[in-house]
Order: sequence, then structure tokens, then C-alpha cells
Amino acid sequence: MNNKTDLISDSSRSTRKIKHRILTFFSNGIWLVVVIALAFAVMLPFIWMIVTSLKGPTEVFAYPPTWIPKDPQWSNYIEMWKEAPFGRYFLNSAIVAIAVTIGQLTSCILAAFAFARMDFKGKNVMFMIFLSTTMISSQVTLIPTYLVMRTLDWIDTYQALIVPFLANAFGVFMLRQSFRTVPRELEEAAKLDGCSRFRFLVQILLPLCKPILASQALFAFMGNWNSYQWPLIITNQDSMRTLQIGLRYFVSGEGSTQWGVYMAAALVVCLPVVIIYFLVQKTFVESMASTGLKDI
Repeated sequence: MNNKTDLISDSSRSTRKIKHRILTFFSNGIWLVVVIALAFAVMLPFIWMIVTSLKGPTEVFAYPPTWIPKDPQWSNYIEMWKEAPFGRYFLNSAIVAIAVTIGQLTSCILAAFAFARMDFKGKNVMFMIFLSTTMISSQVTLIPTYLVMRTLDWIDTYQALIVPFLANAFGVFMLRQSFRTVPRELEEAAKLDGCSRFRFLVQILLPLCKPILASQALFAFMGNWNSYQWPLIITNQDSMRTLQIGLRYFVSGEGSTQWGVYMAAALVVCLPVVIIYFLVQKTFVESMASTGLKDI
């Protein structure tokens, strides 16, 4: 009797396991289909941009639309460099984005270290005031910043494109929260071994917070690489224009825009950001998963 009962219970358990595996398989399959559909929806504009960059003027608006160009116009990428001083725009954007990224990381690291690891009077109040600046829209400070740049005679200079963005309150907040996750005991042990604060920051703290540093660098680079409003206001000469403004020169107000050349230029503008993202993708994902947001 006991043997029969055991056989029945084993059979029911195996049946439940099979049902559970089937349900898990179907649920995972459904989620996979959803994720693939969402990924395709996100990638569709980029795919269309690449396809259009190889089309001629007559094929761009052909109906029904073609996903594979009949006669790929690789010359669009050559015309792109001839239509405008695109090389100069690319150089300006690279200089500004790289300089701001390095400057922002340096200032944010030092400020975050002071707020997270050092004790001084009024630290919390000062940090709250500093953090409250993130609630101020950039449009509010646009005119005062422009007046300062004009007073310093920095119109049409790299200083005007770089200096106003060397500090970032949100970056300080992110790094401060990450620095606070490192145990105090580690810093005390380093001090007992004769390690200075600066050496502890460079050799111990920053390597432990590499994911959040990568994400902050990516945000800083993207924000300045894609900047349009401030470079448009602060620069007047073509020699100081950036890529985002340079793209406007490919659009004709008379309806004669060469969309193939325009899309080729847009693709070149997107490539550096895509390449940098893929280089830091693993570290960036780790930062999103492990950022410690402790109480302020």
C-alpha cells in the first residue's frame, strides 16, 4: 500500500514539474518575442536612416518604399564632406565633448569625494543647496551665462563651449552615492598603511566605482556631443560651429534637400556615441544595477 502511495506521489510530482517547465518555456518565449519586437521598433529608425543614406533623390520618396537600395549611392558619404566644412564641425564637437567629459569627471570626482568621505561644518546644508541647482532649467541660466561669456569676450571660442559645463550637480550626486557604499573600514585600513586621501581616492576608491564613472562619462559625452542650443547661440563663425548645427546646413528651405546626403551626415554624427556606448556597455549596465542610492 505504501509503495503504491509513493508511486502516485512521485508521479504527481513529476507531472507538476513537467507542467512547470512547459509554463516556464512558454512564458520565456512570450517575453523573448516581446523584447525582440521592442528592440526592432527601437532600431527601425536607425535602420531606415542607414538605408536612406544610400539612396538617390528619386528613390527616397518612392512608393512603395524600398528597404534595399536598387543602386546604392556610396557617393553620398563623399558629398557630405563637400557640401559643408563637415570635418571642421566634427573636430569642434570632438574637442568640446572630450574636454567637457574630462573636466566634468575631474570636478565631480573631487566634489563627490569631499561630500562623501570628508567631514566639515555645514556639509549637508551645502550639499542640499548644491543639489537644488538641478531643479533650475538650463533655459533660465541661458541669458546670464551668455552675458558672462560676452563680458569675458569669449564669443566664438572653445572656452565658451567648454567652461560653463565643467561642473555637473547630478554627476556629483551620482558619484557621492557610489562613494558612500565603500566601507569606512577600508579607508581607515589604508590610512594605517600610510595612504594619503588623494592616493586612497585614485588607487582604491575610483577602481571600485568604475561602473558609475563609466556611466557619468557616457552621459557627459552624449550631452555635449548632441548639444545644439548653446553652440548655436554662442558661435557666429562657421569655424566654431559643431556637428549638430552643421547638420542644419544640409536642409534646404526650398524643398530641395538632398536626403541621402543628409542621412549620411546624420549617421556619421551618431556613430561616435554608438561606438563609445558599446565600449562601455558592460560597465554601464553594471552601474545601473549596482548604484547605491543611500539616504542623503
